[in-house]
Amino acid sequence: MLQTNNKRNDVMTVLIREDKSGVVKLTLNRPDHFNTLSEALLEALQRELDDIAQDDSVRCVVIAGSGRGFCAGHDLKEMRAHPQQSYYQDLFGRCGKVMQSIVALPVPVIAKVHGIATAAGCQLAASCDLVIAASSARFAVSGIKLGLFCSTPAVALSRSIAPKRAFDMLVTGDFINADTAYDWGLVSQVVEEEELDQAVADKVAKITEKSPDAIRFGKAMFYPQRQMALSDAYAFAGDVMAENMMCQSAIDGIDGFLHKS
Repeated sequence: MLQTNNKRNDVMTVLIREDKSGVVKLTLNRPDHFNTLSEALLEALQRELDDIAQDDSVRCVVIAGSGRGFCAGHDLKEMRAHPQQSYYQDLFGRCGKVMQSIVALPVPVIAKVHGIATAAGCQLAASCDLVIAASSARFAVSGIKLGLFCSTPAVALSRSIAPKRAFDMLVTGDFINADTAYDWGLVSQVVEEEELDQAVADKVAKITEKSPDAIRFGKAMFYPQRQMALSDAYAFAGDVMAENMMCQSAIDGIDGFLHKS
């Protein structure tokens, strides 16, 4: 049964949460503003991500946008209404925490992208584990065109694509299309617009049919090992894999395979 989370009426209008069979869909809901990341929306995202992190029943998360696009970055009008450096430092810090919370979630997070994903919206997509994009989707870190280098989006972007390509996007502000984003590694799958819903559903189904223990062990291992020296990464991964081997789901899966062979 599909349920909408009504716990937080103060932020409900900017973020819609739907829960179904262990899958949480978070829909950015500021369609008249291309789902820009206002303070209220960042707060709503952080609260839901914190909840999900503590919920062992969640198997996968999908982040989507309502209206004509995924997300156009920060709310510039709101930002200019608070022209203090301390305000901007706090805002970018809170945005960075949301992005890190996505990476830290113990389950896969899929960005479902249509329309545009620009600046912090591109950062949001790049922070997700998988990005499934409509063929018409476009990506950019275009702050430079306004005199603002997209420094915080650069963190996620430069960890998703080659540094020279990331830097090119950052200093030109140029858009790349979905096929280019796929070739560069920012996007994991491109489908036609009318196939986007089904493609996301198919990916979710493939993930949720796997062992939840294995998925959680895997995500907890994947990102930290990328920052380690080779020998440390193998030692860390070996410890995680040994612990995973002790799970009943792994024991049953391997014994079942051996029994068939």
